[in-house]
Amino acid sequence: MSRLSDNTRYETARSKAETLMEALPWIQRYAGSTMVFKYGGNAMVNDQLRRAFAEDIVFLRHVGIRPVVVHGGGPQISTMLESLNIHSEFRDGLRVTSEEAVNVIRMVLTGQVGRELVGLINAHGPYAVGMSGEDAGLLQARRVRTGSDGAPLDLGLVGTVTRVNTAAVEQLLDIGKIPVIASIAPELAEQDDDAAGRGALTGQVLNVNADTAAAEVAVALGAEKFVALTDVEGLYANWPDRSSLISSLTASELRDMLPSLESGMIPKMRAALRAVEGGVPRASVVDGRCEHSSLLEIFTDTGIGTEVTPDGEERS
Repeated sequence: MSRLSDNTRYETARSKAETLMEALPWIQRYAGSTMVFKYGGNAMVNDQLRRAFAEDIVFLRHVGIRPVVVHGGGPQISTMLESLNIHSEFRDGLRVTSEEAVNVIRMVLTGQVGRELVGLINAHGPYAVGMSGEDAGLLQARRVRTGSDGAPLDLGLVGTVTRVNTAAVEQLLDIGKIPVIASIAPELAEQDDDAAGRGALTGQVLNVNADTAAAEVAVALGAEKFVALTDVEGLYANWPDRSSLISSLTASELRDMLPSLESGMIPKMRAALRAVEGGVPRASVVDGRCEHSSLLEIFTDTGIGTEVTPDGEERS
């Protein structure tokens, strides 16, 4: 019985060692680089998954990677709007947002979701700093006027990020902190920019899709990798056929597929495409319902989920 127990412990230890050795070249490759993570979906409402994601982010920081988290809060926002009897609907995969709703969204993102994630990360050390797109002029946005098909679309107070000022985020990264960013942004006026390239702000705050905001932050920071957590395994060639999961595709292949995607996947895949087209070498959509999915994507040879690469390149 003792020998069996010893063998079992040895096999367990050896398996852990093999996992660490598989991760070593990836740790060496990515040390010192910046990675942007879009956090949302089931990963933020399940306590075990929330803790696992926080552990992943802290692990990345300790192996020399500079993680940045951009979060939404769809499930929590829906719950709060429902409790306040505020109607909510989606068009083209985005939440139609009224003046009444945007105030609730702002409160939930900065006062609930962001604070919870900061607390989970800081349980491991004084690392995370919560902020929003309003802080230090980080994000600026203009209202969404057209849908994914190019037709006019009225979503109310919903914006798309047009400017990113990374100064505050870079300062935090340089002192070893982990920025945790809520996806809301002040609105830029529609008139032309002034001679210095600055547009006037309207004083209105816009609800910004977290996937697209995270992609813009990744591009502005020159991130090495963009990872979006979602509630499916990745992109399917023929949804809902689960055997049609695509492990890797190029930017041009994804561009061709976009018109045929389900509305919920459009913002995520458009964000991945924007990141790669903006110079981020790799963009991945992974299943946030799996514990430590971020680490599995980054530090294993095969990765998980769906990875988007620049044209002419393959998963490496």
